[in-house]
Amino acid sequence: MVYHVTKVNWFEHQTLLTELREKVFVYELNLPKKVEFDSLDKKSEHAIIYDDSETPVGTGRLCPNGLISRVAIISQHRNKDAFYSILNYLVVIAKEKGLNNIFINSILDEVPAFVEYGFSKKGGVFMEAGIPRQQLCCPVNDFNAEPFTMLH
Repeated sequence: MVYHVTKVNWFEHQTLLTELREKVFVYELNLPKKVEFDSLDKKSEHAIIYDDSETPVGTGRLCPNGLISRVAIISQHRNKDAFYSILNYLVVIAKEKGLNNIFINSILDEVPAFVEYGFSKKGGVFMEAGIPRQQLCCPVNDFNAEPFTMLH
């Protein structure tokens, strides 16, 4: 399967972005809809990943501060190639914007894997969508998509 990723505007693609994220986070993972969509959507850079038949299969966003979040890939395409494609695309956007670091909000169980791949802890543990998380930071030029699975 060959994937390709396109940068999209929230205001022009809000319906599709919403559908993809609801399918993964709200309906599949049972996260509250009110938590899924926030004021950062209007300020962030968004991307959509398409499969080789031009069907949208996922999305992700890069917030103005360098936080990569809301990476949602529908279940039948949830594989390393899809995740690498969208994550690396978001990192390219971060580089184009002149950001030095990218951030993620990791669930606690996955923190050791990210630290092994060059991420460092920032701040304390916090709750998001009822899940304890740790913010992690990585220099944009050292980013490695290897430990990623899904990222809210």
